[in-house]
Amino acid sequence: QLQLVESGGGLVQPGGSLRLSCAASGFNLNRYTIGWFRQAPGKEREGVSCISGSDGSTNYADSVKGRFTVSRDNAKNTVYLQMNSLNFEDTAIYYCARRFLACTLRANDFSSWGQGTQVPVSS
Repeated sequence: QLQLVESGGGLVQPGGSLRLSCAASGFNLNRYTIGWFRQAPGKEREGVSCISGSDGSTNYADSVKGRFTVSRDNAKNTVYLQMNSLNFEDTAIYYCARRFLACTLRANDFSSWGQGTQVPVSS
């Protein structure tokens, strides 16, 4: 069965780094776009990054450009989100999700979701 499982979250200090993993099962990762989203308390869910299965193209939200990098390991059926230079505004629950079509940062485009992993950025 289709499954997406996020991991790698945890407490990190401002300026620190963290790498999140999205382990996929039940489908071929190279045929689907995987998106990363986050939701902070009191804020709506926002798109962070995505990577397409067809050609590996990526997109990033303006707020994370230059700090976050999304990558894919097809052999392990895993997508990663490397997060550097973290700040308090990056505090959120981070989710990965799947869609069939293009790499977008619109949550409504994605139909399959993991359960999320918490990233508290605090000193």
